[in-house]
Amino acid sequence: MAVNALDSLVEMRGIETRYVDAWGKPAQVNESTKNKLLEVMGHDISSPESIAHEIQQKVADAWLKPLDPVQVVRSNEHLVITVKLPIELVNDPHTLAIQCEDGSEHQLEFVPVDADLIDATNINDIEFQAYAIHVEAELPLGYHNVQLLADGDDVLANMRLIVAPLRCYTPEPIAQGKKIWGLSVQLYCLRSESNWGIGDFSDLAFLVEKSAQRGADFIGLNPIHALYPSNPDACSPYGPSSRRWLNYLYVDVTRIEGYNDDSVQALINNTGFQQQLNHVRQIDYIDYEAVASLKLAALSRVFDVFNAKYLTKNTKVNKAFKSFVADGGESLEVLATFDAMTEHLKSEGKESWGWPVFPSKYADFSSSDVAKFKKKYANRIKFYMFLQWQASLQFDAASQKASDLGMTIGLYRDLAVGVSEGSAEIWGNKDLYCTGASVGAPPDILGPLGQNWGLPPMDPEKLYAQAYQPIIDLFASNMHASGALRIDHAMALLRLWWIKKGDHAKEGGYVYYPVDDLLAILALESQRNQSLVIGEDLGTVPEEIRSKLAENGIYSYRVFFFEQAEDGGFFSPSHYPIQSMSTLTTHDMPTLIGYWHCYDLELGKEVGLYQDEDVLATLYNDRHENKQQILDTLHGHLSVDESVGRDVNHTPMTQNLNYGMQAHMASGSSALLSLQLEDWLQMDKPVNIPGTFNEYPNWKRKLSRSLSTIFDDPNIMSLAQRIDNARKQAGS
Repeated sequence: MAVNALDSLVEMRGIETRYVDAWGKPAQVNESTKNKLLEVMGHDISSPESIAHEIQQKVADAWLKPLDPVQVVRSNEHLVITVKLPIELVNDPHTLAIQCEDGSEHQLEFVPVDADLIDATNINDIEFQAYAIHVEAELPLGYHNVQLLADGDDVLANMRLIVAPLRCYTPEPIAQGKKIWGLSVQLYCLRSESNWGIGDFSDLAFLVEKSAQRGADFIGLNPIHALYPSNPDACSPYGPSSRRWLNYLYVDVTRIEGYNDDSVQALINNTGFQQQLNHVRQIDYIDYEAVASLKLAALSRVFDVFNAKYLTKNTKVNKAFKSFVADGGESLEVLATFDAMTEHLKSEGKESWGWPVFPSKYADFSSSDVAKFKKKYANRIKFYMFLQWQASLQFDAASQKASDLGMTIGLYRDLAVGVSEGSAEIWGNKDLYCTGASVGAPPDILGPLGQNWGLPPMDPEKLYAQAYQPIIDLFASNMHASGALRIDHAMALLRLWWIKKGDHAKEGGYVYYPVDDLLAILALESQRNQSLVIGEDLGTVPEEIRSKLAENGIYSYRVFFFEQAEDGGFFSPSHYPIQSMSTLTTHDMPTLIGYWHCYDLELGKEVGLYQDEDVLATLYNDRHENKQQILDTLHGHLSVDESVGRDVNHTPMTQNLNYGMQAHMASGSSALLSLQLEDWLQMDKPVNIPGTFNEYPNWKRKLSRSLSTIFDDPNIMSLAQRIDNARKQAGS
């Protein structure tokens, strides 16, 4: 009885018990993992009685709500709303009142007992019945509100109704067969003569202009989410504080009105400031601590000037700022308060890396003590809101430049799979997250030991109870002013690998999410924002999610090095799905030179990833064979000339081989081709080594050359022309 009840609870909570691993073999989640996952979800499974009580409570909670919190339908589906009522009310007249987002209203009067009875149960000795109410009204796409009324105006329940399109947005030129290409960059990596030791939105605008002139139709960005102003060395773009807001370090201070004020210039022209500025510009790895110190000091002075001139008076500028703050709502207030809080605690010498170490009185954003803090430090909180406003304005300007230059997509953003444990996003909505767990990946080709990303997962039940608002906000904010959105680890829409805190990554298990609802919301926001969607579907990918992504108009992510046949040969890019974005390598992989000369394996050994010599020897042997297959493929498709050898034993990485591989990809059938700027520059060091923390300077390596010199290089411009010609020919 207890085992069956436990299994029932496991099933109710969407915990997967069996799956197919990255090598295509069946795998099973062990019993202890299932128990751990139930516990981190907040369930008491200490005894058969407690398990039975948990199940009974879940059933009762569902039946005691006359309407579900949210219902999602596609535009081609007939709308049926389930109404659950105690038996004494089923003979009474009721009304479903639908208030649509566009202001239109629809009403349907009904008597439940006259509709279709679909279920019944007893809760606390009272019979409840569920009826299917068919709604014939044609509703527009959007987010609507449904009220269940009785006795005229008595509101029994509310429900969000989401009507979504069938597919995500695709720009018309791509739908008509245009093959486009673009550059993927880590924005912070960009070098320029004017930035402050880290790439910024002005660098981005420059890159947009120069790339568009060479035929590129997009610039793909790393996640540019908000990180931690008071803890700048927490620099992973995939472990943000908030995914709705931007990293203020990308703001070009010099572009904000007030920068030329004497008070600001006095700081900038100080000898010590200039020395530090020269230091952060010249070094090859980003000194986040120094960059943040410079930027926060300068931005604080700029804000003082700007605030006095505009934000304390009844000006058009102040109205625009207030409108931005109002649109940002509680989410912006949470982030700005969080940033001011961590800064305040750090200044007092207290732990400040995130809300888990806040003093207990500040542990909850909604507490009275936090309200007092907000009042006392209102101006500093306003400052952090100002930073978000300026970041948004500068990002929008770069996006507008892409549109003005006719780029088919323009900027595309990358949505991280989660936020880190101490983040503002969790601080503002703790109910949504299971902080006793982290998401990651089971063992796969990229990570043979499995991966633990240190990101607490959203509880799918709480997400549903909150009517999917957090997901709506995420999609909408990340698609704003972006022609495309890449969803990191797109399998998260279907399932996530949960690991209990303290456990090894391989001891985790999959938890399922309401994939059809999430895909529908994604399609709605994609169409509203006219933003194409790319799903990063690498690793342990069930066929179920691949087919769902394709049906919903989401572009697959195809990496050349992973597209191998069973005999080891590499598939021609001309055989990739049209509905895909292809690339040679990614931010988690070595550059082309790094791959060819096995620098990633050398680095992996140095940092302790490969401690078994036999495993490392196998990896070297596999790499050797793969490189021969690559040469065979390149020569077979005439992508390289005879200056590139045919025998791997005598063929180093050369410019002709590097450029040939990129041109080879450009001839492919994928609608989108993404190339790494690092490979244009023939760099050897990677951006990130998965599975490392302090062992390697992840997310800090800059480009080897300044932006201005890249587009003056005749060899690189010749490569760009070759790629552009190949894409045009592939699309003809």
